[in-house]
Amino acid sequence: MTGRRSPGTATRGTGHPSAWTGPPDRRLVAVAPAGSTGASGAVSTSVDHVRCPACAGLDDKVIDSRLTDDGSAIRRRRECLVCGHRFTTFERTEEAPLLVVKRSGDRVPFDRSKIEASIEAAAKGRPLGADAIALLAGEIEDQLRMVGGEVTSEQIGLAVLDRLRDLDQVAYLRFASVYKGFEGPADFQREVRLLTKTTEPKRH
Repeated sequence: MTGRRSPGTATRGTGHPSAWTGPPDRRLVAVAPAGSTGASGAVSTSVDHVRCPACAGLDDKVIDSRLTDDGSAIRRRRECLVCGHRFTTFERTEEAPLLVVKRSGDRVPFDRSKIEASIEAAAKGRPLGADAIALLAGEIEDQLRMVGGEVTSEQIGLAVLDRLRDLDQVAYLRFASVYKGFEGPADFQREVRLLTKTTEPKRH
């Protein structure tokens, strides 16, 4: 998932409609054409064909369509009519370009797939499915876009940590160990103390 497309232009980097060139384990971002009724929760036809991440087939059907919890996207479950594999697409509106200011001062286009990959690595073996991770990355992107047209790499890292703190504390510690550059057990112990202090219930 390298970006968001305007309605009716479900291109995937190659210039051809619905051509998917990304890794097979990524969730896709599709865009519904005008007149789609997916936002109401009913099953509807959006992008005619999305390349199956399992067999690369281009014949599928939408078996479920509903809004995400925050209403910012439409989540569609699709079934490949070639191999039967089921996968998820998320449809979002086109947004203005978002740039990331790196510590070196360089500016690069925001890439949500990098957030997903980082969360996947931190959540390995944890009860966080691919759909939940894709949704989390989308929510983080929406949060960052509210800041403006540019965000720093530090803001991105803190946004991920803030969401993981409440979602999965093991994944939080793993991500923090990379983001904050832990060098030994003492760093983990310090972070666990901070995590416990910020998440323990208030006493009355």
